Amino acid sequence: MSAEPLLVNHIADYLDHEFATGRYPLSEQGGIDCPSDRPVRRLGLALEPFPGILNWIREQELDALWLHRPWQLDASQLPAGLALLHHHLPFDETLTMGLNHRLARLLGAADPVRPLGTKQATDERGQLLPPRPVGMLIDVPTREFDAQLATVSRAFAGYDRAEAGRHTDVTRLAVVGAMTDALIRQAAEAGAELYLTGQYRKPAQDAVNQTGMAVIAVGHRRTEEWGLLALAELLRERWPDLTTICR
Repeated sequence: MSAEPLLVNHIADYLDHEFATGRYPLSEQGGIDCPSDRPVRRLGLALEPFPGILNWIREQELDALWLHRPWQLDASQLPAGLALLHHHLPFDETLTMGLNHRLARLLGAADPVRPLGTKQATDERGQLLPPRPVGMLIDVPTREFDAQLATVSRAFAGYDRAEAGRHTDVTRLAVVGAMTDALIRQAAEAGAELYLTGQYRKPAQDAVNQTGMAVIAVGHRRTEEWGLLALAELLRERWPDLTTICR
């Protein structure tokens, strides 16, 4: 008996589960933008539309396209039968900086991963949705800051800014999708010596200085590019016969 063909609905349902999109308002959940009954054998993934995307879709013979930011795409120009889906905030909070189990493993984390900070949205009726973590605390093998920086730089192919802080060794990391005064202090109180984030935010500088926290700001684009590759890997693990093409 032949296997059931993979459809874009199956991919969307799987990502709804992996990204726990029920924690987000409907306007932020993402999902399918252009449905299709075509079996998905080749899936393209990109952060946003780019010049020549229509030619790329045709050259790669894509059956479906996933975008992080689809806002500038004219879907009416897409080839007939191509499925389109997107996830914005759920992708950011699950596969870039935040409670990201894949990244935790890459950084050498020992279990358990602990959440740090929370956000909580409301639905369209004003009812509170389930809270979601802003970041995570992870215990890692003890290393000096420069060694931790080298690990992060290899993982993300560089970084934007790094401050060594006052701690000789790093044993606990805070990996957070935002950088605020309150979050820096919360991480310090929880025993973190290093704060890993995307963008360095100057309003948090006083907290950095006062706590002696080391900081590595990878850069927003680098975190997204890492997340895109992680998403492709996640989908291939679920469907080994699926071809994923990242751009």
